[in-house]
Amino acid sequence: MIWQSIVFILYYVIVIAAVIHVVMDNRQPVKTMAWAMVIIFFPVVGIIAYVVLGVNTRRERMVSQRSMDQLTKRSMLEFVEQHDLQLPEAYKPVIDLFVIQSFSLPFNNNKVDVLNDGYAFFPALLRDIASARSHIHIDIYIFEEDALGLLIADALIAKAREGVEVRVVFDDVGCWGVKSRFFERMRDEGIEVVPFLPVRFPTFARKVNYRNHRKIFVVDGRVGYIGGMNIALRYVKGRNGRGWRDTMLRIEGLAVYSLQRAFLIDWYFVDRTLLSDRKYYPPTSSNVPSASPLLQTVTSAPLAVYPEIMQGYVRVILSAKHYIYIETPYFLPTDAVFFALKTAAASGVEVRVLVPRKTDGWFVEWGSRSYLREAQEAGIVISLYDEAFLHSKMLVCDDSICTCGSTNIDFRSFENNFEANVFCYGEDLAVRMKQLFLHDASSSVPLSSLRERMQPGFFVRLGESLTRLLSPLL
Repeated sequence: MIWQSIVFILYYVIVIAAVIHVVMDNRQPVKTMAWAMVIIFFPVVGIIAYVVLGVNTRRERMVSQRSMDQLTKRSMLEFVEQHDLQLPEAYKPVIDLFVIQSFSLPFNNNKVDVLNDGYAFFPALLRDIASARSHIHIDIYIFEEDALGLLIADALIAKAREGVEVRVVFDDVGCWGVKSRFFERMRDEGIEVVPFLPVRFPTFARKVNYRNHRKIFVVDGRVGYIGGMNIALRYVKGRNGRGWRDTMLRIEGLAVYSLQRAFLIDWYFVDRTLLSDRKYYPPTSSNVPSASPLLQTVTSAPLAVYPEIMQGYVRVILSAKHYIYIETPYFLPTDAVFFALKTAAASGVEVRVLVPRKTDGWFVEWGSRSYLREAQEAGIVISLYDEAFLHSKMLVCDDSICTCGSTNIDFRSFENNFEANVFCYGEDLAVRMKQLFLHDASSSVPLSSLRERMQPGFFVRLGESLTRLLSPLL
């Protein structure tokens, strides 16, 4: 019995130490309280969860300033020449925010195609891969070993055999289920394949919570893609009997330089190889539409001083005059974003949020339910997309600005993940994105029409509230 008492006392000493560690980390109070509750009310499991998922990584620079200079000022800027660059006065504060925070430059002279499902995206990607003559760069969260993954791997191997440089960064946790032989086959054929923050002991706890969720593709420095799709068959066929709705942007023009820069910084981070040759920033075609949008690629990371993409969302939302339309698979907003959305709605701005009726995870779905109901009650129009699983991540505002990328409206995307979005300034593209949103909204069900969601019973509401308490940790 004595040893049991010793174990009991030792455990509670560990619990108290863990709670003190959480408190002294000085993170947001809501997140501090959530972790304290997990540690106290979930014996052993709570301690393990905090060690694995809750310990903050040391806020160090991801890339040294000298390397940043070489990757940006001494390479990209040396090759970039922009004529007649005019910044829209209404969104100059947003543009300046990104330039000041992370040297994310705006680029003109671009052509953008909006691809809204896998049947449009993957054939286009394969055509561009087939046309590659210099290099192919892929920065991806999931690269699945299924029929589609094997097809793209074969296409990359074919180009590597032709002498094309092929580099792939994949997220180690996102590809946990992928056997190493899949990537070794590509390496054997001359493709450089590197995992992002591989999760190994003893650094397991420091890395597992901070993942590269970006989806960036660059071919020859002339064509780039960014959006929400990974490389997996479900992004074409869907799963569980439901289709898949997503959004990718195919970009030609100067803005591809910024996608290239984002990849090369990630490549330096994982491989410690500086790539700054002129061939990665080739001259671009001047054949662009007259309504060419101004584009700005913005990345955010948990190692950064400020969450740049979240700052951008808040700045755009609070500057809205007429409407804000958002598509996101998950709605677990940070306090800053949620307050901005409710403030905009209270100011007479039309705020609409479109989410899937059925998500791909019950815990996240239940965690978001009370947020959605609260948003509806605050004047934000919530609609549930019912035609397929909605994985699209985009925002459009006032027919003048839109953004698309890998960022969800949740704590993990805004604070823990390495994400990438392109912010687009220009009426033509904003209107196209608005029309896409309205088309999706026509296949949705208003949350206000679902009595069981707006007026749930006591135990359902209790379950929603308990999962909401843990939403900052999801």
